Amino acid sequence: MALSVPSSSSSSSSFHRLTLPGARFGFAEKCRRLPSAKHAVRCQLIEPLEFSNGARPCIPLINDRTLPTLLTPRQVQGVESGSDKRLRIFSGTANPVLAQEIACYLGLKLGKINIKRFADGEIYVQLKESVRGCDVFLVQPTCPPANENLMELLVMIDACRRASAKNITAVIPYFGYARADRKTQGRESIAAKLVANLITEAGANRVLACDLHSGQSMGYFDIPVDHVYGQPVILDYLASKTICSNEIVVVSPDVGGVARARAFAKKLSDAPLAIVDKRRHGHNSAEVMNLIGDVKGKVAVMLDDMIDTAGTIAKGAALLHQEGAREVYACSTHAVFSPPAIERLSSGLFQEVIITNTIPVAEENYFPQLTVLSVANLLGETIWRVHDDCSVSSIFQ
Repeated sequence: MALSVPSSSSSSSSFHRLTLPGARFGFAEKCRRLPSAKHAVRCQLIEPLEFSNGARPCIPLINDRTLPTLLTPRQVQGVESGSDKRLRIFSGTANPVLAQEIACYLGLKLGKINIKRFADGEIYVQLKESVRGCDVFLVQPTCPPANENLMELLVMIDACRRASAKNITAVIPYFGYARADRKTQGRESIAAKLVANLITEAGANRVLACDLHSGQSMGYFDIPVDHVYGQPVILDYLASKTICSNEIVVVSPDVGGVARARAFAKKLSDAPLAIVDKRRHGHNSAEVMNLIGDVKGKVAVMLDDMIDTAGTIAKGAALLHQEGAREVYACSTHAVFSPPAIERLSSGLFQEVIITNTIPVAEENYFPQLTVLSVANLLGETIWRVHDDCSVSSIFQ
């Protein structure tokens, strides 16, 4: 089956602007929601987001006001005159919508690629345009089905290497196998290192990943890794909500996420921090023990890097309600949503579940409390800076 990339235009797109004092980011990121979602905002677009090479995406309007933003759609220098043809973006089949949004931000078209499956499941990849001497970016999260998407990424990298691409960057919005980053019991594999070796040996020159499960995973690669954080997107959205900064408390669902939650709380007007102490009895199972911190009468914002079966975050939310929290928001970059995650998240424990589109959300997994934010502008800006040899870390300062 050949890859088919859907159009990036959507009547349910919405944008948000940072307004909360103390927050340090000004990203206006596109949000995708169900039409029935609470607080949905409709954007009136000047023209559809359908571009040829060199066309610049329009700036949306909210309430008849032009939205200023740090990361407005970028016009790639030299594209109009045809002088810069060295940047190429290709999409795998895992998340073509996100890849199309990234290309739109850069004012480019996705590269033409043919991806098929043979009758026995083998993956076939053929580039339909020349990439000789080009800077190639392959957008492919290794989300479920993880093994299929990982193998597809490896074959895409190999195809670009054999087509004489100058540089190959694997853009992995969600890096699968990242949870297996250390040995916690005897005779365990460290699959994160194995996958890093596979990507390197396939021919990738660089990896661009979003919110790795742990920072040490960058050290498993023998090639440069640009680590992008999805926090600015979520911060921007929370800043658009009418919540007083002195009513918010940031909650880490486990001890391992304290550093992530502390950094998030600091940018959220230096909000107080609470920690859920839990004991895990096995994979995808958790038991909450107690809460460290005060959430009584507060709006609790639970932050995690991913939501898989939602067992940890659901039990944590139940504990927060028991301790007197007024509302509970769940925020996560990666929405894996393995069963029974949807039942747990839509059970009424959460005022809102805020995720990003690093992993595509199936239509049947939408529920009224769900809000999906786009990281396309963030990844697009990072791709351009890597291509232009500019600083990436300065985006987050």
